[in-house]
Amino acid sequence: MKFGTSGLRGLVIDLEGRATSLYTQAFARHLLETGAAKPGAAVLVGRDFRPSSPGIAATCIGALRQAGLSPIDCGAIPTPALALYGLQLKAASLMITGSHIPADRNGIKFYRPDGEIDKRDETRITAIAAELDRSEIDAMAGEAPDHSAQAGALFLARNAVMLPEGALAGLKVGVYQHSTVARDLMVQVLEGYGADAVPLGRSEDFIPVDTEAVSTETIDLLKGWAREHGLDAIVSADGDGDRPLVSDETGEPLRGDLLGLIAANFLKARIVVTPVTSNSGIEAAGDFEVVRTKVGSPFVIAGMLAALEAGRTGVVGFEANGGFLTASPFDAGAGVLAALPTRDSFLPVLATLVLAARERKSLSQVAAAFRLPFAAADRLENFPVETSAALMAYLRQSDDNLAAFLAPISTVAAKSDIDGLRVTLGDGRIVHFRPSGNAPEMRCYVEAGTEDEAKALLHEGLNLIRAWAAKPER
Repeated sequence: MKFGTSGLRGLVIDLEGRATSLYTQAFARHLLETGAAKPGAAVLVGRDFRPSSPGIAATCIGALRQAGLSPIDCGAIPTPALALYGLQLKAASLMITGSHIPADRNGIKFYRPDGEIDKRDETRITAIAAELDRSEIDAMAGEAPDHSAQAGALFLARNAVMLPEGALAGLKVGVYQHSTVARDLMVQVLEGYGADAVPLGRSEDFIPVDTEAVSTETIDLLKGWAREHGLDAIVSADGDGDRPLVSDETGEPLRGDLLGLIAANFLKARIVVTPVTSNSGIEAAGDFEVVRTKVGSPFVIAGMLAALEAGRTGVVGFEANGGFLTASPFDAGAGVLAALPTRDSFLPVLATLVLAARERKSLSQVAAAFRLPFAAADRLENFPVETSAALMAYLRQSDDNLAAFLAPISTVAAKSDIDGLRVTLGDGRIVHFRPSGNAPEMRCYVEAGTEDEAKALLHEGLNLIRAWAAKPER
């Protein structure tokens, strides 16, 4: 078990039972030691629709009771809804989810009463877990009062003040429901603004939808539904509802960082914090200052907090997957939107749809108008962590190694080592290699002058990784 870019992750067989109890009790002790919670304080527990999530949530509830805290069951709920309810109650919370990764894996996201834990919290929780591991830890399932209705109602109320009444009237929007916990709330929110929401692809089996690297199979579904139903857009989210997916009228997905950019402009943000993997054209695409970070919501949140501490206002953050965070309150037009410093899929979805409605343009026209460099991303799944670490060590070892590795593509003009290796090639294209922080995956991000060039570069980049991993002499 280890912390990745967002929360604790691991195989279900390793997480279930004792490990869940161990880390939950470590989190509880950390809350009590730091004064973030007092004995008997409420702690919220939410979950996604993975088959393993109800059992893991029950173990968390039992562990919280053992630690002297009072768990509250918020049921199957989007992560941003759980976090929002926690902020209102000033209560810590745990979200049982593996986000977009396959169902044989799962995870736990931890929240203090004031929001997501940071890297220092992760280090301390890990240390406490190591101490507890030397003692007797019993994994006991438990039950708790059900607050799922209250948490869902609060999230619906938040989304009801983002747009004017009837702002999406005239739009026919598909909602790819699959197994995301956002599926019913998303239909309710869209219909509340007057859109004709068409539920699609609901599944009782868990489907791992990655909004940052949308699979060919998912794109084929989106394109088929767009043609069949004559849709203006299709929207969705990942398993725990904190990463958005928006496709245009043809079913072609829009980039997550474009959705974040649209949401930042919608709120008239002054400071935008976003990882190095987000599109390089963002700096010139809005009236705001951009701060770049490593990949992962803890780093984005740290950047937002630094901006607030410096006295800045209008602070937002987003990731390349489209998950959008607000560190400041904003006047969204129909009411004040309270800060929600955790990833949210609903705000970028609504901001993108209302932009198309206001400008009376198709989403493909809206996307083209930003004139961002063409970007693409994908990953190699089931790629051993040891292999990805060895590759990154080799590439960082010397400029000659990096140049030789990329020689089949182009020369190296510049490089950034903020998170992974982001290389500007001699012809101006960009290729970025980065091991996933949450799963045994190797990711590749690219930018180029045209869509075809970006797709070709992505293909070449992934093939370079495959070829290196297959070398017997490495």
